[in-house]
Amino acid sequence: MSLSQPHPRPFRVCAVSDQLEDTWTVELAPADGKRVVAAPGQFNMLYAFGAGEAPISVSRIHADVLAHTIRAVGRVTRGLRQLVVGDTVGLRGPFGVGWPVETMSGGDVVVVAGGLGIAPLRPVLDTVARERSRFGRVQLFYGTRDRASLLFQDDLKTWTQQNIEVNVIVDRGSPDWRGPVGFVTQPLEAATINRSATALICGPEVMMRFAAGTLLRKGLNPEHLHLSIERNMECGTGQCGHCQLGPYLVCRDGPVFGYDAVSDCLAIREL
Repeated sequence: MSLSQPHPRPFRVCAVSDQLEDTWTVELAPADGKRVVAAPGQFNMLYAFGAGEAPISVSRIHADVLAHTIRAVGRVTRGLRQLVVGDTVGLRGPFGVGWPVETMSGGDVVVVAGGLGIAPLRPVLDTVARERSRFGRVQLFYGTRDRASLLFQDDLKTWTQQNIEVNVIVDRGSPDWRGPVGFVTQPLEAATINRSATALICGPEVMMRFAAGTLLRKGLNPEHLHLSIERNMECGTGQCGHCQLGPYLVCRDGPVFGYDAVSDCLAIREL
């Protein structure tokens, strides 16, 4: 993490693609030509001119191009929704602690995603797929509201082809959905999982609590569980204190935390 970015760097919009009606992916490249280095699980502060800035997770890393998958939920994200190819956007970052990709090498990996929570996990899955021989068994459990809410459907097919076990479940069925219906913890509960696996979890906090509980009951070591928490981040540098979570500042000490560090805080509803 860097604390030396008081001003946004200009980044050029090089691609915009719709994911859902209210969700899209924007790909950004540094307009100044200087290299940008990001790790899976980190986030950037994206500045929409005239609207402000918001923390957005990196959803794909390719050379010097960073993709961000955004849902329109407020003034800033609605401002970012207006971006088209060729526009300039301000960016500060990358910030934060990412997923423990290096320590996962050689072992089994369990990825649990809920809704938009699959976006911060996408760079990890890309890495695993690209360097598949470095990892053991890899299982993805992805739950979302309904078939129309599924993100990255082409990636799900690609990851399957790369020997990643993809399990998708939706909360509500529909005539065009032939897969399982229910909560993501159901296929997780039914799965055979190596007790020595590393688990990465991202999604609504209630889902993360239940998913972590399921994995702990299966015998996984709490030290091998990692969660991404994105409560109230505002400055990205640990200066404003808005994202304080117990003894931690999410933007500085997270957003990826070990389960042991935040299990008590997860039991407390966000104010």
